[in-house]
Amino acid sequence: MGASGGLGRAFVARLAAEPGWSAVIGVGRARPDDWPEDPRTPFLAMDLLDETALADLAIQLRARGTLGLVLIATGLLHDTDLTPEKSMRAVSAAAMQRLFEVNTIIPSLVLKHLTPLLPKDEPSLVGVLSARVGSVGDNRLGGWHAYRASKAALNMMIRCQALELQRERPRAVCVALHPGTVATDLSAPFARSPKTLFTPDDAAQRLLKVLSRLEPADSGGFFAHDGQPIPW
Repeated sequence: MGASGGLGRAFVARLAAEPGWSAVIGVGRARPDDWPEDPRTPFLAMDLLDETALADLAIQLRARGTLGLVLIATGLLHDTDLTPEKSMRAVSAAAMQRLFEVNTIIPSLVLKHLTPLLPKDEPSLVGVLSARVGSVGDNRLGGWHAYRASKAALNMMIRCQALELQRERPRAVCVALHPGTVATDLSAPFARSPKTLFTPDDAAQRLLKVLSRLEPADSGGFFAHDGQPIPW
């Protein structure tokens, strides 16, 4: 999910290069013009806030069988009329609504409709891109109020989903992931140094490596790109 973005596309490319996947399906708002013409990597364009469309997507995917991996790479930090706040005085209802729609509501609806497609008795993975700034315990600087709040709310939804999966699909792992600062439209403008900026491919590789090492006991956790846990 979010396959038209830089990191989402990198996930698709990485997974398509692995022999173990029968198909790697990208879903996003619009199919990129240069999306590869490969039957193993179809792109499904849809409005991710349209719950009817998400329900239809689940029906399409169910026809293919169960899902071994779900990656949710949607996110919004800034836009032409949206800038991260530096103080509470800059907080607005419109900005909060927009950020919660993209950063919290969309991933939550995806979890609602796609986790029932995970196998009941086999291992499966769900990775949702969050952000370290969504950690309440790690917040020492303040600022970016709406973005932080939207990611903190997302983390709660991920945790709730993981607890449900423990009962319904005990071999599933569902976690929040912090990718670091990646050279994408979302975060590159805020990179402090080029040395701390990951390429989308590097970030995808790191996060897939983290996911590959997780066990069901890790489900419901919050992990950085280096595999280290992040406090809630």
